[in-house]
Amino acid sequence: MKLSGQKAVIARLLIRGEHFEILVDPDLAWKFKSGKPVNLDDILVSEIIYRDARKGFKASEESLLKAFGTTDLYKIAEKIIRRGDLQLTAEQRRELIEAKKRQIISFISRNCIDPRTGLPHPPKRIELAMSEARVSIDPFRDADEQALSVIKALRTILPLKIAHVTIRVKFPPKYAGRAYGVVFRFGTINKSQWLSDGSWLCEVEMPAGLQPSFISKVNELSKGEAQIEIVK
Repeated sequence: MKLSGQKAVIARLLIRGEHFEILVDPDLAWKFKSGKPVNLDDILVSEIIYRDARKGFKASEESLLKAFGTTDLYKIAEKIIRRGDLQLTAEQRRELIEAKKRQIISFISRNCIDPRTGLPHPPKRIELAMSEARVSIDPFRDADEQALSVIKALRTILPLKIAHVTIRVKFPPKYAGRAYGVVFRFGTINKSQWLSDGSWLCEVEMPAGLQPSFISKVNELSKGEAQIEIVK
């Protein structure tokens, strides 16, 4: 144990209904999650993967192999910190939310125009509208994904016009069940069809700026097996 129990916090990742937890230094773990270069060995407070850190229950090797495909401490810890939930101080959380807000504002400024002028809204105007609309920012969700819901909220305050793209995707049966929630977050599902082999075929319309993130997310979910076509 490198730190006192008071300083160590839990980083947690839920996979298929099972929790995997590690004890980490909150400052270093937050920097690592934010993309800064930090040695994992310095982040970890103990070299144990838990299923319940508070009770001291360790995760079995079998469950680690099933969830992560490895029992390597550092590979698993990296995934837990990057993809999971991390306890943060109030100041850390504020900083993370502010950084995510800036990314969302930048996305909207790049991808939306004022239809009355044909020009982008200045970032400050977007920021003020977000405050007026009481937009909530998730510090751990992808900024591009959140931008869609933010744009919907802002339309009651700002006139916004977005360039759209329609993408057709066919998910193989083994990924189809989990695909709807992912696709729904990116835009409007205009067509949805379950095929006789259990595959799901859909067409989703979204802001053009979300296209790279959407394709990346689909490939991640389907391990590159989904068929993707740009319709228009």
